[in-house]
Amino acid sequence: MTTDTEDILQVNNLKMYFPVNSRGIIPRHVADVKAVDDITFNVKSGETLGIVGESGCGKTTVGRSVMQVYDLTGGEVIFEGQDISKLKAKEMRQMRQRMQMIFQDPYSSLNPRMTAGSIIGEPIKIHKMSKTKAEYAEQVEELLRVVGLNPYMRDRYPHEFSGGQRQRIGIARALAVRPSLIIADEPVSALDVSIQAQVINLMQDLQEQFSLTYMFIAHDLSVVRHISDRIAVMYLGKIVEIATRDELYENPLHPYTKALLSAVPIPDPVVERTRDRIVLEGDVPSPIDPPSGCRFHTRCPIAIDQCSEEDPEFRNVGNDHWVACLRV
Repeated sequence: MTTDTEDILQVNNLKMYFPVNSRGIIPRHVADVKAVDDITFNVKSGETLGIVGESGCGKTTVGRSVMQVYDLTGGEVIFEGQDISKLKAKEMRQMRQRMQMIFQDPYSSLNPRMTAGSIIGEPIKIHKMSKTKAEYAEQVEELLRVVGLNPYMRDRYPHEFSGGQRQRIGIARALAVRPSLIIADEPVSALDVSIQAQVINLMQDLQEQFSLTYMFIAHDLSVVRHISDRIAVMYLGKIVEIATRDELYENPLHPYTKALLSAVPIPDPVVERTRDRIVLEGDVPSPIDPPSGCRFHTRCPIAIDQCSEEDPEFRNVGNDHWVACLRV
């Protein structure tokens, strides 16, 4: 897919396989879990790219691969013009000052033995972003204020905060090094619905205030629609459709996208009763042995014989709307 100078992130032909070894005295490599299999996309500076799909489709792996948590099986990740997949550990540590991650579970992503102030301030110390103790304390207190927490809470431990407050601490920690890209891995899925809205609104305010770019990973299509500029739909390690938010919701082209959107609840009970639901048959195939051709053909209501033989090209069908389907 085409990219331009406005792109802060370009991911080209990304592959992330996890080996499966046999049990025994001498383990043998017998197969691979193809968590992410040859995907390409870009993220423009200042935008929010939403990534959606069922559990196990590879969304989180994409985010962690971009962060270089894993050694890539193949492909390249170009961030701010530099291929970070080829950087050494020390160089990557410096690069992570420009890219940060917000994790899904605010309960397990914070060290229970560290205070909120220490958690937020740790990146500041690692990257030597304060010259004096007074400057360090001032930065930590300012970060607490920015995410809507009182500075006096800096001496509290994670168990003394609610789930929403813990996620705000996680957001403050990500902001501490003044990144340009934040990868948010289902940051609100563990929170109550009312708290979800507060955190989403906070993230939008921070994006405007600090000129941030987001990769927002989620399975809740309503949340993704609210925060995203463009949306990528994943199925079994592949991106099957990318379009702007309005284009995707008003004119979905891939059968899988249509099925996902048909499952989103509508507040109007009259519309909810009368609309058509697309119920997919069968189970999601194993990423260890994905189907040949189009990976969705085993569950697709409009599949033809060609779909099981030919891997569809990911192509632009107009209006920057990309789709991988032989029937479109």
